[in-house]
Amino acid sequence: MKIYDFQLGPIETNVYVILPDSGTGAIAVDAAEGAEEQLGDFLKKNGRSLTALLVTHAHWDHVWDARRLRDNLGAKIYAHADSAPFMEVDGAQDKYMFDSRRLESAHIDMRLSDGDVLDIDGVKIKCLSVPGHMDGSMAYVLEDESPKKAFVGDLLFEEGVGRWDLPTGDFSKLEKSIREKIYTLPEDTVLLPGHGPFTTVGRERSSNPYVRP
Repeated sequence: MKIYDFQLGPIETNVYVILPDSGTGAIAVDAAEGAEEQLGDFLKKNGRSLTALLVTHAHWDHVWDARRLRDNLGAKIYAHADSAPFMEVDGAQDKYMFDSRRLESAHIDMRLSDGDVLDIDGVKIKCLSVPGHMDGSMAYVLEDESPKKAFVGDLLFEEGVGRWDLPTGDFSKLEKSIREKIYTLPEDTVLLPGHGPFTTVGRERSSNPYVRP
């Protein structure tokens, strides 16, 4: 399995692409502005088609191209059920946009819950509900990888955490999610955040100033 990282959109959101070892499918994690073009070209060059889009959370900078990946590249959208009000309604995030453009709604094909285990193109993915940055936030753990990999969205960054001052954000929930869902993973688990560089569970347990074990 290979994982590729694209920094896309106005605030350099990490968009990840997972290429399984076998088959012709691919899995995307988040869909920042520009994802349709960048991923479309990348997948074509690699002889792959997009099977699924995993949404870590529904803030506009992570789902701007979600509808385009579904309609034009054929991906099924996987997201927590609580993301629906932010994703499936046109203009739901207008007041938080940087400009006058409107976020297009995108239908969620698979509504996820905490503890769901997916098997997409032979890739086993455990879904963890991690509210705090916003309702509907999910982390996706590649359990069969060594070391494990976890896509954590804007829950946790290298020596930082996501904002909790936007609608449905709550620091107490964020802290609980990190301590109970992320810090309990093996220390060598690689954390792939929504912005910035990779980190590990061990590093954040020892040095993150916002949430201590």
